[in-house]
Amino acid sequence: MGAITPIGIGVGPFWDSLVAGRSGAGPVTLFDASQHRTRIAAEVSDYDPTEYFDTRELRRLDRYTQFFLVAVREALSQAGLSFEEDDPAAARAGVIAGAGFGGMQSFIDEIDTLRQRGPDRVSPTGIPKIIPNIAAGIASIEHHLLGPVTCVVTACSASANAIGDAAELIRRGAADVMVAGGAEAGITDYAMAGFAQARAMTTRNDEPERASRPFDKDRDGFLMGEGGGALVLESLEHAQARGAEILAEVTGYGMSADAYHITLPRPGGQGAARAMTLALQDARISPDEVSYINAHGTSTPANDATETAAIHIAFGEAAAAVPVSSTKSMTGHVLGGAGAVEAIACIQAIRHGVLPPTINYETPDPECDLDYVPNEAREAEVVHAVSNSFGFGGHNVSLVFSRA
Repeated sequence: MGAITPIGIGVGPFWDSLVAGRSGAGPVTLFDASQHRTRIAAEVSDYDPTEYFDTRELRRLDRYTQFFLVAVREALSQAGLSFEEDDPAAARAGVIAGAGFGGMQSFIDEIDTLRQRGPDRVSPTGIPKIIPNIAAGIASIEHHLLGPVTCVVTACSASANAIGDAAELIRRGAADVMVAGGAEAGITDYAMAGFAQARAMTTRNDEPERASRPFDKDRDGFLMGEGGGALVLESLEHAQARGAEILAEVTGYGMSADAYHITLPRPGGQGAARAMTLALQDARISPDEVSYINAHGTSTPANDATETAAIHIAFGEAAAAVPVSSTKSMTGHVLGGAGAVEAIACIQAIRHGVLPPTINYETPDPECDLDYVPNEAREAEVVHAVSNSFGFGGHNVSLVFSRA
């Protein structure tokens, strides 16, 4: 696993911050947000790109791609895997990256250059910096991954889709090893303005660390985050043959569509419930066998109530007993990278027997009536963990991770 998040660079620091209930929120520093309705975000504030990339590399890498490559490097290093161009195994190894925007800041910069300085001053590396698939492409170049290489762009469910799709490629024998995850660097003036105009973001500017409050009655919108995560997936046979440390198994993958609205979830939660039910069926487990749900939990009024309703539908009587938490209360919403970051939280919960909390949970909402692991981490045996990711356009994804 590899992670770069607003609460820690590297899986270890990230997990330590989750268990401690530490928020990554603060005033926006990546651009002048003084005129914006929302002036806070969860930035990867201790990130120095020159520690990871040389000057030549940085000229062709958007911040989004940088985040994915940092996560991939950690994941492959932890897995003890490397490939060479003439290695036959490289043809059986691939990568899938998920993103919502891709290189948004680079797009903004290039449009500014075009409008202000003319077409002859646009960078020849501009298009490769912008396109969402470039993170997967550069990861394949850097690590000699010659197998299936692609990207998923399904808004906030993108990197969850990437993990599920990678698992499916391995299941059907198209690859032995897949690097899967995603990243986002969406803290830009345009994205912040656009989400604010849609009334989707928090405006709790004077209390950034308390702004992301999933399932709390006083939630007022999501907090933008950034970062990324990556997992190294491989077939059981491949892992065992090389003596790999198996951290967990991907046992379930479910997808559905709301087919309802471009931004809002379908009221009642039937679409999200279908994704969870399909994932549980794929994993061949019943709702009462699930130890933990890492919720999509964005801290928006519509999402949190709808997801709660969906859990009730999918889990029935077991819903009241299963702990649910939203780590977005600490990381903010990493958009296309959220599914990968939250997958790592699930795997760590399985490995360490600890449930990360939902911080800032103060006032119960009658529409949100589950056990949200409020404010403090909790020790618990975790055998099966569900991770939910839902995206604009009505994309619903649920993954099941299980103890190996």
